[in-house]
Parts: sequence; structure tokens; C-alpha cells
Amino acid sequence: MVTQGKGIGMQDNQHIENAYDESQIQVLEGLEAVRRRPGMYIGSTDERGLHHLVYEIVDNAVDEALAGFCDHILVTLYPDGSVEVKDDGRGFPVGIHPKMGRPAVEVCLTILHAGGKFGGGGYKVSGGLHGVGASVVNALSSHLQVNVYQDGKIYQQEYERGQILYDLKVVGETERTGTTIRFWPDVKTNEDPEPGIFETGNFDFDVLRTRFREMAFLNKGIRIELNDLRVEPPKQKVYHYEGGIVSFVEYLNHHKTPLFKTPVYIEGIKDGTTCEIAMQWNDSYTENVFCFANNIHTPEGGTHLAGFRSALTRVVNDYGRKANILKPNDANLTGEDIREGLTGIVSVKLVEPQFEGQTKTKLGNSEVRAMVDSLVSDKLSVFFEENPSVARSVLDKCLSAARAREAARKARDLTRRKTALESGALPGKLADCSERDPSKCEIFLVEGDSAGGSAKTGRDRHFQAILPLRGKILNVEKTRMDKVLANNEIKAMITAFGGGFGNEFDPEKLRYHRIVCMTDADVDGSHIRILLLTFFYRHMPRLIEDGYVYIAQPPLYKVSRGKSVNYVYTDQELQALLATMGENAKPDVQRYKGLGEMSAQQLWDTTMNPETRSMYRVTLKDAISADEMFTLLMGDQVEPRKEFIQENAKLVHNLDI
Repeated sequence: MVTQGKGIGMQDNQHIENAYDESQIQVLEGLEAVRRRPGMYIGSTDERGLHHLVYEIVDNAVDEALAGFCDHILVTLYPDGSVEVKDDGRGFPVGIHPKMGRPAVEVCLTILHAGGKFGGGGYKVSGGLHGVGASVVNALSSHLQVNVYQDGKIYQQEYERGQILYDLKVVGETERTGTTIRFWPDVKTNEDPEPGIFETGNFDFDVLRTRFREMAFLNKGIRIELNDLRVEPPKQKVYHYEGGIVSFVEYLNHHKTPLFKTPVYIEGIKDGTTCEIAMQWNDSYTENVFCFANNIHTPEGGTHLAGFRSALTRVVNDYGRKANILKPNDANLTGEDIREGLTGIVSVKLVEPQFEGQTKTKLGNSEVRAMVDSLVSDKLSVFFEENPSVARSVLDKCLSAARAREAARKARDLTRRKTALESGALPGKLADCSERDPSKCEIFLVEGDSAGGSAKTGRDRHFQAILPLRGKILNVEKTRMDKVLANNEIKAMITAFGGGFGNEFDPEKLRYHRIVCMTDADVDGSHIRILLLTFFYRHMPRLIEDGYVYIAQPPLYKVSRGKSVNYVYTDQELQALLATMGENAKPDVQRYKGLGEMSAQQLWDTTMNPETRSMYRVTLKDAISADEMFTLLMGDQVEPRKEFIQENAKLVHNLDI
């Protein structure tokens, strides 16, 4: 018998092979560490990491704007896969660095943690925490060119995968100042002998414009322009908001009905930390407060959000008592009551931000909480005193929310499932599976009893559960919590999933790690699917964020010729298949308009069998855009939805009327 490992009796040659000494310590020179482990610096090498390169360079230009030296940033996407970022700031310093003995611009582009963000006085406030942005982009680009416009001259230098191609040189004269960086991401190709970094080099125009719109809102007065020269005619978007985050709140509420006309705006500065807050209540039932620290979105909140929430709850309750809207025997309003229908932006800019985690998703500076709390307490109290009608409308909404919360609490108690393993409280129409490991289990939400019957018969009972839904579920976008929890179909889903609901939702208690929307391939099926997604997004967003929600892809057509049967999923596939059969072979083509038209075996073969099926996983790229879309599609205002349908009708295929 041969055993592996080290211990008493190990032979000398084994000792040599397993030795760990100074000869095995690697030192990665220059930017080699970035190319070896790119995920440590940009998160991933997929589409997300690719876009991060652009953000890093644009962030440098925004830092110039925060310092008061830049007004205009121009981003251009070229057909050759390169991106150019041009700003009108001061330009990278071109003088010789006293310690490195090389031009400062070269040092910034070739050495990690070199920049004006480490206490040298270059920037008081910066979005770039680590000071690695420009050098990381250089390391992960197959080619990069920098032009600096300064002191009447144009300086230029180029690099290849982080290596200098030539010394910084003067290539012309100019009257402007600023920096232009054009880079070609290092994409994996079969032709290039170098291994490459990125899986794709395709920049998404919509992803970039969403980010730049957000940055323009957060930095009032700055102008960010995005041009896409890869298409004909070229696409262009320009973002410029003198109102800053007030305009941001108005934008987020533009498909909703605000309770008052102009958002509340609060600003203040203390010990070098600037805080801006804008907020406005609307008649919806969901909270949308987004937090930023040095222009970085912090979706997990942090000390700035905690300070805002504590002050908001205290001020609203204090005003309610003082104005006798809350009676002596009334309980205090909860933070959840007060934030119902609230849209807000909390933006802080500080000298030394402390983010929790590499992804910068939560702010940790303890002093920020006290600062934001104090600022909101003072300014919002004054606002309510000076605007009693606005304060009254806010309190009325909060009281209504409190009454609904109590009704919802009673309804929620009826939907709780004790544990993921107990089945006594399960809805009667659920056909559960026998497997008890959630990571192996999946539940199909099926439209109607007919399709539900086929799915129950055709499924693999070991790991597949079926929950038939009767008709269209409630549109939760227009419905308060107590009515949501009184809906039978929604109660059945909450109980079956086992993870709870709303603020009590716990993904650790989920019974299934694949929740599959399986609806008909027609207009009604699409409507039911969007109703389900709206419910998940508004009341169980972790389902989507953690990747538990899927959309089944049943076939559109069954094509039969003799004993040969093919299932196709799009019109394009159908035409391609028919083309291969020739003009003389006339197959029988059946268009499936509902899942109920398929036998149990057909449904298994085409849509449910893990070996042969195709499913889409629902992802959440951007919370702000998602919120806007759900409000537009499912909200109360008809006109914006009508405009959206008219603009996008030409993109619809397989429409059944």
C-alpha cells in the first residue's frame, strides 16, 4: 500500500519534493502580479471585469472634477475594441518623480499604489481607494497610449501589457489641459501567442451609460459624454445635472406620484467629510434609498445609511408627537413605516474611506454615522417646521403604513413554514420532492391546472417539486403588504419556498435553490412571468441577487416528419430546420401555445430534463435600472408604459393575440 503525505518514515526524495524554503518564494516584478491574479484587482475577467477597466480611468477624471479642475469627460468606444477616456483636468504630472527618477505619469501607469491619493495632497477626496486604477488598466491591456496636455505641450507614451515601449516624449503643442488614455483590453484570442486576460472584449453601451448617468447625478455640474463609434449611425449620450442628487431623486420618481413637489435637500461638511442627502416620498409601497461613498455605490449600506435611518425615524416621531398627529397612547412609528414609499440618495465624500470587503459594498467609518445623524436631525426638523403641510402628508402615509404593517403581521404568521424539513404546513396543491438538500432541489411554478398536471406526471419526484398557480398573481407593485400576504397564490409560494418574506427573508432556510418560472409562450404567459419577477424583486430580492430564480424555455414548435421529431425554440431555429429539409419534404409543424398541449413525456424531454433542457438564470445587474423598469412596467402610470411599448414593439417576436 502507498500512502501520500509527510510523516515519520518519509524517504529522502519525498522530503526534497515537499521542501518549502527560500527558493520557492516568488517575487512578481512590476505589474506581473496583476496579470497573474487579475481577479484580485478587478473582481473577475468576464464582462463585469472588462467594464471595470473603463470605470477606473473615468474615476481618475472624476477625482479631478471633485478637486475642482475638470468639467468634461468624453468616453469613446472604437470599432477596433479600444476605449478612449478624455478629460479637461490638470493632466497627469509629467515631471521627474524625485524617488523613482522617472516621469510621474509613467510611475502612475506602471507601479501599483502610486498616485495622488495617499496623503500627498493631490486629492482631498477620491473614489479610488487603493490607488491602483491606472496601473491595473495598463497591466491588463494589450496596448495603452497616454497623452498629457500640459504647459502648452502634448506628451505621449505607449505601453504593451504594462511594459514601456518608449520614453515619454513631446509630440505637439496645445492650448488645452487634461489627459487622454486609450487602451485595448487584453482579450483571449486564438491568433495571439500571449494567453490573454478577458473572456470577452465587447463593451455594453447600456451598462456604461447607466454608470455614467449615476456619476453625473452624484457630481453636479460635471458633463460626461459617451460615444459609440462601433455602430452606424454612432450612438451618443450626454449626462449633465446641475441639480445633482436632487435631480437623481426626481429621476427615480419620474414614473411614480410624489407626495410633494420638490425633494428635500440636506448638505453639510465636517472635518473634511461632505454629506449630501436628497429624499422625497411617493405613493408607492416600497423603499428606494441608495447610498454612495466617494461616488462608489454601497449596496450593503454602512455607517452613512445607519446614521440617516436613525435620525429619520427619530425626527418623524418627534414631529408627530409635537404636532399631536401621534396621540399619547399611540406607539411610535417604526423605521419601516416611515420609509414606505421613500426615495432617497445618501452621498458622502470623505478623505479616508474605510470599506468593508474588497468589493467596497459597505462603508465602515464610525465617525460618519454621528455626522449624518446630527445633520439629518437638525435640517429635517427645520424643514418639517417650515413646511407643515408636507410634514402632515408624510405622517399620514406613515400612519397608514403602520396600520397595514399590523395587518400584514397577522397575515405573515399564516404563511410561516416552521423549518425547511417540516411539510405539515405546506400548501395542498404543492407536489413536493423527496430530496431534502436544498442545493439539489428545484420547484417549478406552473401556470394552470392542466400544465400542472402534465408537470407533476412528467417530473423527477426525487428532486423536482411542482406548484401550480391559478391565473395571474397579484401585481405587488400596486399593492400594500397586507393585501399581498392575503393573496392565496402568494401565500402558497412563500410557504412552499420556506425562506420567509420581506425583512424576515433568510436564504439559508430556502427549501429549493432553483425556483423556475414555467409559463406559456404567449402574451399571458409573459405577463404572469413579469408578475412573478416583480414579486420576487420587491419582496424577496435575495432570490434574484443570489441566483436562485430561473425561467424555463419550453419549445415553440414541434416539427414531425415520419418518425423524426424535432423541437425548436425560436422562429429562427424553425426556418433553419425547414431549410435543411428541402422543398419536397413537407413536415407537420405544431405551434405550442400552452404547456398543457404537451404530454407529460414531452414536457420532461423538452423543458424539465436537466440533460436536455435550456433555462435562463435571472440576474440583477443594476438595482436602480431594475427598479425603474419594474415601476414603468407594473406601476400606476399608464402613459410611460404606453410609450415604452410603442418604442419597443418592433423588437417583439412570436406575438400571439
